[in-house]
Amino acid sequence: MLNVMKFFVFSAIGIFVFFVPVTINDKSSIMLDHFVSFIQTAVPRALPYYALLVILLGAVYPFYKNTWNKDKVTLVFSILKVIGFVAGAMFVFNVGPKWFFDPDMAPFLYNKLVISVGLLVPIGSVFLALLVGYGLLEFVGIFMQPVMRPVWRTPGRSAVDAVASFVGSYSIGLLITNRVFKEGKYSIKEAAIIATGFSTVSATFMIVVAKTLDIMNIWNAYFWVTFIVTFIVTAITVRIWPLSKMSESYYQDMEGDQEILIKKDRVKTAWKEAMITASQSPSFGKNIWDNLKDGFIMTMGILPSIMSVGLLGLILAEFTPVFDWLGYIFYPFTALVQLPEPMLAAKASAVGIAEMFLPALLVTEAALVTKFVIGVVSVSSIIFFSAVVPCILSTEIPLTIGQLVVIWFERVVLTILIAAPIAYLIL
Repeated sequence: MLNVMKFFVFSAIGIFVFFVPVTINDKSSIMLDHFVSFIQTAVPRALPYYALLVILLGAVYPFYKNTWNKDKVTLVFSILKVIGFVAGAMFVFNVGPKWFFDPDMAPFLYNKLVISVGLLVPIGSVFLALLVGYGLLEFVGIFMQPVMRPVWRTPGRSAVDAVASFVGSYSIGLLITNRVFKEGKYSIKEAAIIATGFSTVSATFMIVVAKTLDIMNIWNAYFWVTFIVTFIVTAITVRIWPLSKMSESYYQDMEGDQEILIKKDRVKTAWKEAMITASQSPSFGKNIWDNLKDGFIMTMGILPSIMSVGLLGLILAEFTPVFDWLGYIFYPFTALVQLPEPMLAAKASAVGIAEMFLPALLVTEAALVTKFVIGVVSVSSIIFFSAVVPCILSTEIPLTIGQLVVIWFERVVLTILIAAPIAYLIL
């Protein structure tokens, strides 16, 4: 009876916090977003200092753990985290050149990304313990097996992961992925597919993109086309290099808890699996504490990287022709699908690797079809250096920066080719 209670009560709270839109003060969003907004409103003056403290801890952590020189990538990111702390301190204490305080530079990174992610991940990790710790993952997974495995080559249980990313955020999705991967329930290949294929920005951030592009009047079309295109693109990328060639082994060579394919008695088996997980779950306090600790360590890894890598990307976009050159890579594809102003659309597609919000800023005056397609690209491409790349590199999933850039390129090209014809059909 206790296990049944744990399954229903804790899973219900987790579902409510992550998936049910609630309107508070005329704002409709999930409860997790409301919690973060409440804290941001209640103690606005304390938050920049809280975020700076987390950035400091994140910058010191690799040196404290003596992992800063483990390999070249870790060494580079350890240095970047220190630079991130310097940049964060400059912003908080109002020291630096005029361009640094331009609204699209440090203020955008710190106020819109660093502070919100700094709250979202630790708070989300507490409720995540309820969502994935008491059998819901196993229960839903058995029903989703016939869809997830053939289409996306991932276990049925990854369905919860995919939806959490879209409704919650990439940071929450990656937190779930990393936790389940470390438990041996995803192979390296499955974790890589989920991290690069489902962990996109949240629906709430999509609203920011839609408002910027002035397409809120077609919000439903934009949301559903983006949702469908993102998942179609993922279904294709899992079948091509590098994802198709990723290792099938498990975290630290553990045996792995492979999902058994269920052909009959699906409800009965799903219930049995859920009860086994609920009975084996740690105490409520330990579960919450373990998740909070994981979430906070992940936040320490993400925030300084957002500040340094994000700032570098914004500087390159603003002051150098790097993204103009990169735009030529995508020009053949934007021209092929006959987007108005194909060179502008190509540059906007390229700049998304620095920060997903940048493409929208470049095409605010463009034709509606171009705005719509670039709006879809900015979400469906998933991988960007200001936040998602640091998030992925903060997990235990062994993806390299080179692999992430290749997957990003594949996703952008596929999204342009799929989204443009749909845009012409519906607009």
